[in-house]
Amino acid sequence: MRVVLVHYHLRRGGVTSVVLRQAKALMEGGDEVLVLAGTPPPHAGGEAPITLIPELEYDRLRPAAERGAVLEDGRRLAVAIAAAIHRRWAGGAGILHAHNPLIKKNAALLPALRILQEQGMRLLLQNHDLAEDFRPDVYSEGTAYLENCHYAAVNSRDYAFLRQAGLQDAGLHLLPNETAPVQAVPGLDRKRYLYPVRAIRRKNIGEALLLSCFIPQGRTVAVTMPPNSEEDWRIYRRWAVFAEEHRLPMEFEAGAGKDFGSLLGGAYGVLTTSIKEGFGFSFLEPWTAGRAVVGRRIDHVCRDFEAAGVVFQKPQEAEGESLYRSLEIPVERLDFPALQSRMEQAFRAVYTAFNEQPPDWALQSITETLRGLKTIDFGRLDEDFQAGVIQSLLSSEQARRDIAGLNPFLAGLADWRPDEELIAANREHIAQSYGRARISALLRKTYTAVLNASVTHSLSKSRLLELYLNPLNFSLIGCSQACMTQP
Repeated sequence: MRVVLVHYHLRRGGVTSVVLRQAKALMEGGDEVLVLAGTPPPHAGGEAPITLIPELEYDRLRPAAERGAVLEDGRRLAVAIAAAIHRRWAGGAGILHAHNPLIKKNAALLPALRILQEQGMRLLLQNHDLAEDFRPDVYSEGTAYLENCHYAAVNSRDYAFLRQAGLQDAGLHLLPNETAPVQAVPGLDRKRYLYPVRAIRRKNIGEALLLSCFIPQGRTVAVTMPPNSEEDWRIYRRWAVFAEEHRLPMEFEAGAGKDFGSLLGGAYGVLTTSIKEGFGFSFLEPWTAGRAVVGRRIDHVCRDFEAAGVVFQKPQEAEGESLYRSLEIPVERLDFPALQSRMEQAFRAVYTAFNEQPPDWALQSITETLRGLKTIDFGRLDEDFQAGVIQSLLSSEQARRDIAGLNPFLAGLADWRPDEELIAANREHIAQSYGRARISALLRKTYTAVLNASVTHSLSKSRLLELYLNPLNFSLIGCSQACMTQP
């Protein structure tokens, strides 16, 4: 089998690791592979042959002089992809497997894929994230998603939503990611709660600062990587300055010049405060290195892993709560009328950014829900309100007691201990359910369907918006900053 794997870039990150692991697994099984990307990996990509196509890079990173009309760029990109394939194999390839093509990081990719499909290429579009999930800045407005090709999701929620939006079972696949075991460097002083993440907005860095107020003295919360975009960088710098001014036990850019094994070696536990994940490597990888996960639970991600046997916390765990669903803040400690106004305006702004009108029931739902609250989840607040909460508990012992009293996780964080027996059991479950053998077999099964099952279906973008834009899940930091009406 000849497979072409396509992604915008091969910079350090989750999707890059997925692409390169898929390539290696396929080659180990005797298949032929070609990886196409706009930029190379920061290190050797292994045995996988990589061809760089600069036209695949993010639009924002390509010089304006190199970009033209979308359709013309699409034709140019299709020609470049086809040429790269035929340089590798004179007879062409069987499958083109594109990663995250519905996220408009490069407006030419969908038109290019449509051209290649019309030329007879069998396509698999694997979606790690969807723009409809409160991300209008990467939404392909006015561009229909490809019809009559195969799609894949990395979690069961997205699979269900894609199915409800029009895809048939024969052409829709649940394709989780391989989770490779990581070796923590032994013998290091374990003083960090490691947050191994690129600190973009939805990773909820303000909440990591909040948790740092409750950890034992002598330990730190360490965020490993800074963001790439200017918007995220501005927010990130704000938190770094805030932490320094208030002398919080935070480390930023802790991963600079260090490998993951060394970072894990110095970790007491691995932290996550993210409010959104696609697959959720952060809930799996640490266990393989002998480190427990602690922090915010994302239900639709964790449920998939629990169905595969992973246990995040034993019932009535004596060592303290490991994961929480929310961190409740008393509304009396907020300027709640201002918060309510900002959330209502922001919710409308999200729809406007999608060029849609919010339905009356959704507006009514968010207004009525907010009106009746006595507490609100810290993860729904924006940076202004989050900073105010942290300042409040730093300056008032009563505020600290009130917030800790509402949140058993915070109250018990100083006493939290990793459960070594649970770590060992989870390591085994992850190896069985997300190791190379099972995931590569699932990948080949999916490719067999792509080659043999023709499908006639299409995705309703309006239905996807209905499914993802749930007002009950609305969070200010879960939205693209560009579409907010408030700074």
